[in-house]
Amino acid sequence: MSKKSFSMLVVGMLVIPFIFSTAYAKTLKIGSMSPLTGPYASDGTDIKNGVQTAIDVFEEAGGMPGYDKIELFPQDTACDPRQAVAAANKLINLEVVGVIGAYCSSSTIPSSETLAEEDIIMITPASTNEKVTDRGLPYMFRMCGRDDDQAPAAAKFMKEALNAKTIFIVDDKTTYSQGLADGVSKSCKELGIEVLSHDHVNQGDKDFSAVITKAKTMNPDIFYMSLQGYSPAAMMTIQAKRFGLAAQIVTQDAVFQPKYMEVAKDAAEGVYLTYGYTDPTTPEYKAFEDIYVPKYGKIAAYATYAYDSATALLKAIKAAGTTDSAKVKEELMKLDFNGVSKHVKFKANGDSGSSYIAFKVTGNEFVPYWEPVMGLIKK
Repeated sequence: MSKKSFSMLVVGMLVIPFIFSTAYAKTLKIGSMSPLTGPYASDGTDIKNGVQTAIDVFEEAGGMPGYDKIELFPQDTACDPRQAVAAANKLINLEVVGVIGAYCSSSTIPSSETLAEEDIIMITPASTNEKVTDRGLPYMFRMCGRDDDQAPAAAKFMKEALNAKTIFIVDDKTTYSQGLADGVSKSCKELGIEVLSHDHVNQGDKDFSAVITKAKTMNPDIFYMSLQGYSPAAMMTIQAKRFGLAAQIVTQDAVFQPKYMEVAKDAAEGVYLTYGYTDPTTPEYKAFEDIYVPKYGKIAAYATYAYDSATALLKAIKAAGTTDSAKVKEELMKLDFNGVSKHVKFKANGDSGSSYIAFKVTGNEFVPYWEPVMGLIKK
């Protein structure tokens, strides 16, 4: 692409207009999709910041051959399916070569259908619903784990580490939350944990007294919260403690966000949750920490997954020597490297595996507590 400029050439006594061209700076365009407004904006901003950090690191290492710069075009999905589809269409019009996102499975699933129509690669750092990679979309990848890996790990933890006999499950009816809750219910039953009730609340609810009162009456060993984001989980935790619910609270990966503890405060102490294990002692993590923390603050839930997703995309484009989706996909499938969040190697369906463990909120920190193979983690 070039723009034309007019100038004048003097030949003898003649003044002749002529045209010369100056090339535009060539930009590699990357898109991100995540909630940048609304109740899940913290996680969505972490995703955007993780992608930007990957771009910054890649540029610092020499950039992309053939391009003057790499630019991120972040789009706000607000975890709304219609807004996510609109965001996907905007990124298509911007001619991005790949997209990192989205956060909510209910946004990722429909928007990925839109991107698939244009053969645009999408790597989600956060959407765990099985359908994300089970629909056969050729350019859909996932960096985080899956609900059908998380649910069995959670049930095994509650059975083996907490000696649970009974459980009360509540979700907020979102694609992610209800799907995971259904999986937890199924896995608990298989392990002999009695599901006393599986109840639902609505997104946006702030008063959970009815479901907590019901749970208190049934007196379960476990009160399992499957909610979309840290904010409703924090409110439900506070109210559960205020109502004197004796059950042990267990929750999931969407709550792996420092703001959960900032909001719930003392009520969060002793809560367990499952999340993919990331080793903070690796050279890759420490290098990421040195770059990310001074600019964005504490590393939160999905920043590392987003960083690894963007890094994988950029590595594949560089190796392919082109932005042709089929050739970039070939290179994505060849990747085998130590990322910040995990070891990165994609399976045929676009998944990259999972390593769910249980964390315990202790002293305002998420402390690794249990893992499926060895059990309790010794300190």
